[in-house]
Amino acid sequence: MNQKPSGKLRRGWTTGACAAAATKAAYQALITGDFSDTVSIVLPKGEQPVFQLFNKETGPDFTAASIIKDAGDDPDVTDRAEIKVTVRRGVRGSGVVFKAGSGVGTVTKAGLKLEIGEPAINPVPQQLMRNIVTEIAEKFQDSGDLVLTVSVPGGEDLARKTWNPRLGILGGISILGTTGIVIPYSCSAWIHSIHRGIDVARANFLPHVAGCTGSTSEKAVQEIYNLPDIAMLDMGDFVGGMLKYFRKHPLPKLTIGGGFGKLTKLAQGQLDLHSRRSQVDFILLAEQLRELGATSKLCRQAMEANTANEVLNLAQNESLPVADSIAEKARLFVNKNLGNTETELNILVINNQGKLAGKSKDNA
Repeated sequence: MNQKPSGKLRRGWTTGACAAAATKAAYQALITGDFSDTVSIVLPKGEQPVFQLFNKETGPDFTAASIIKDAGDDPDVTDRAEIKVTVRRGVRGSGVVFKAGSGVGTVTKAGLKLEIGEPAINPVPQQLMRNIVTEIAEKFQDSGDLVLTVSVPGGEDLARKTWNPRLGILGGISILGTTGIVIPYSCSAWIHSIHRGIDVARANFLPHVAGCTGSTSEKAVQEIYNLPDIAMLDMGDFVGGMLKYFRKHPLPKLTIGGGFGKLTKLAQGQLDLHSRRSQVDFILLAEQLRELGATSKLCRQAMEANTANEVLNLAQNESLPVADSIAEKARLFVNKNLGNTETELNILVINNQGKLAGKSKDNA
């Protein structure tokens, strides 16, 4: 995750808001023959941003407008992407029909809020675009029967930096947004992807999913259990966000994998594992070693250690199963957070070399 800059952060606009604004510009031009240089829309919570048009096109049976997405100070992979909407007349009575153009994905797996075969334009942006079409149709006494094709030049390359391929969204990015506003470093897109990953796993009747703190632990856990890609939830540091959704939408088995430091924080009761928001308590870690029979010298070394991995190495040199102990404490904490679900749960500690360093007990 990118380092958050200091000072007041500038908000941005979602791909959905940009697509809605481009829709308004292109539809008005289809009716009037003229493009304005800017366009304003009303977002779900009443904000009225003004967007500068980047490109305007007119053809024999279409108009198109595009907007460059400004994500503000958020490190969004779609920042500065061109969001383009092409408007054509549809069959009378058909209403608004959405199509995925170049760079916008298509849904290929069940479990998302969209049906298989539909363009990856989420329901809220779709409704925002429909509302704009209705507004303009009423203003100009037009039918509002349109085909809206949303495109993102280079979107297929951008999608490789997202979780779309794992979720079964192929060919490009998704058009997202619930409020239309990007809050810098809110991590809402990441947590949204975790939720959709759980939805896809449930819809495909997977018996076992895993959430891991990083790529090293993810690769190790996937190989240990021979799990398919769609079973791997992109948990990262957001174990709390995963568990909150998982509690309401459980699956038969959940594995959590991660490095010793991250899982030590989990064992100590932290649900956000990022270094800015939680820290390893080395006093508690030394107490854990004491319970395992560590000497006073080793416990003192643990309290004075710079990193959790330093403590792990010290313990392993003395054949103390501290990774197993941490994994079990993490399992008990996570089990408590899962409430009354009947999910089978286990925790795996993966070292920096991608090898299993410790694991929790089986569910009691």
